[in-house]
Parts: sequence; C-alpha cells; structure tokens
Amino acid sequence: MLLIPAIDLKEGKCVRLRQGRMEDDTVFSEDPVAVAGRWVGLGARRLHLVDLDGAFAGKPRNADVIHAIVEAFPDIPIQIGGGIRDEETVQAYLNAGVEYVIIGTKAVNAPHFVRDMAIEYPRRIIVGLDAKGGKVAIDGWSKLSRHDVIDLAQHFEEDGVEAIIYTDISRDGMMSGVNIEATARLARAIRIPVIASGGITNIDDIRALGEIAVDGVIGAITGRAIYEGTLDFAEAEKLAESF
Repeated sequence: MLLIPAIDLKEGKCVRLRQGRMEDDTVFSEDPVAVAGRWVGLGARRLHLVDLDGAFAGKPRNADVIHAIVEAFPDIPIQIGGGIRDEETVQAYLNAGVEYVIIGTKAVNAPHFVRDMAIEYPRRIIVGLDAKGGKVAIDGWSKLSRHDVIDLAQHFEEDGVEAIIYTDISRDGMMSGVNIEATARLARAIRIPVIASGGITNIDDIRALGEIAVDGVIGAITGRAIYEGTLDFAEAEKLAESF
C-alpha cells in the first residue's frame, strides 16, 4: 500500500485546511519544494499535490510551484488536483511531467469530460470523490450534491479511470481517524483501485487501512498528521509497504 504525503498549495505556500475551509488554514511551509524533498527523503513513493486556490477559482493558480516540484523530483510519480476543468489544463500538467491528473468537481458536473479524458489519456486520469454522509461534495467542498458516492464511482469505473480518491470531508484535517467502513464499502463496490483520504491521525489508522488493502485500497493520503507529528512518516511508510 502506498502512503502518499499531501502538499496542499495556497498562495504558493504549503498549508492544511480543516474540512476544506479556506479561511481555516495552517501554513506549514513557505517552500513547498523543500517540503516535497523532505517526504521523498523519508521514502515517499508518490506525492499528492492540491492547488487549493485553483479548486476555488476553477483554473490553476499554483502551476509554477507544481512545475518546480515535478522538475525537482522527476523519478517520483506525482498526482495533482484542484482547478482541473478543461483538457488544456490536463494536457499542460501531463506535458510538465505529472503522472496522474485528478478530476473532482468537473467529474460531477460534466461526467462526459471524464470519459473523454480517460480515452484521450489512458491510465493517467484519477477521479476525486469527496463525500459527506455518502453524498458527493463539489466546488472545493463548498456544496453538497445529491449524487451517491458509490453510484458515481461505478460510473467512472466504466469510463476507464485509473483510480478513485475517496475523501470523507467530515474528517479531513480533523485528526479524527479514517472512515474505514465507508472506504472498504466503496472499494468492494468497484474493481479499480481506491486511495483513501481524510482523517489519518496515527499509525493505527495505517494499520486499519492495510487490513482493507485486500479489498482494493492501494494507498492512503496523509496531511496534517505528518506535519503535526502525530504520525511518523518513515515508520508509517514502512508499515504501509508491508501490505
């Protein structure tokens, strides 16, 4: 199982939000490239970048920083989300060396876009489904849709996406533990891989996720826990790799 450090970008800085609220942020570093280097040095096998400003603006806002991280670590697969709403943006990121592009809000609002991108860029498109109470949230988590997360995931599976990132937004950044039951339920309902996100607090969460790796959970994204030190990344990475 992959343990994937999150580098959330706001105004060029590495931050973390609580439950996706832009006004409730903590700045962890003004040098995101150095932050990426820290996690790579501790054994990270993939990085998760999010353009938070882009998620709200609907177009990239931290592309320069993202490109700098990609250039600094060409051998590390990088997945990027936030503000990806058109093919031009998808193509620009892939051309820059990003391995996977994550489509979120646009996937819910215009599902045909996901299908088109999955055909055009096979094995490079991931859909991010951010849910609360089983319903999918959009527009930087500011709105809750009526769509059921499992129904949508099955739809995108048929469209040929590479994986689903599932975030329980009621737990994200809250250090309250992972929603293991909901993550396992989603993984069992589809054949493509699931990457868990939201709520990881300590090594017990990694162990619990490892136990459902057999259901198709191939990775876990961690943010606040590794920045605040409740999760030792090097130790957790070794444990994750054992599953």
